[in-house]
Amino acid sequence: MISYVRFAQGLRRRHVDMMEDGVCRSTASITKVYDTLRFSCISAIKRLEKRKKMKVGGRHAFVVIDESKFRHKRKYNRGRFGRTWRRTHSWVFGMLEMEATHRRPILKLVRHRSRRNLLPIIRKYVVGGSHILSDCWRAYNTLQQQGFIHFEVNHRRFFVHPQTGAHTQHLERAWRTFKEEPYRYWGNLSEHSLRRSLKVIEWNYWLGKEHRHGPTGRLFPDLRKDYKV
Repeated sequence: MISYVRFAQGLRRRHVDMMEDGVCRSTASITKVYDTLRFSCISAIKRLEKRKKMKVGGRHAFVVIDESKFRHKRKYNRGRFGRTWRRTHSWVFGMLEMEATHRRPILKLVRHRSRRNLLPIIRKYVVGGSHILSDCWRAYNTLQQQGFIHFEVNHRRFFVHPQTGAHTQHLERAWRTFKEEPYRYWGNLSEHSLRRSLKVIEWNYWLGKEHRHGPTGRLFPDLRKDYKV
């Protein structure tokens, strides 16, 4: 039970502490528990996406879009480059829906930040006619022609547009949180592991925090769907 709560609440995975608490007797058991929980979260968010329920935007919300680099980090820029440093997909494209107090992200690992890579993702996950806020990256130049209401912020001149009040600070702040989650649990990730970690982050915002009993309350129904007791 403690393992589920620790995972759902985003606490650090400290093998020694959990072994001292009597949760598991070995690090292998702890790893197996976490892998099981992550698999259930990823399966749940994939089911939601398959039902085409993962759409952001609409009449009463706006969507902030941005890209950020997720790369291998060396302490003090020293040490060997691990296999994760050679990841070909290191840009994460984020779409964050802002509606009242709700924050729902969609995070996709992409090879390049080009228009050819980003526009299909936007058309797939953002409701047509939605208000989109972004910086002046050239890949977003045709969003108006794609049927979206697009507001740009030139970060070389200001961070908040003086006329429209548009800004991307919601997602800029969120990047820090999103990056902490994968590296806090798993350190420098392979491309496959990073994709899975992004799915867990999506699960936390789309399903975990939306449950009346919080992430812990959502975990048990998802586990029952994947594992027969």
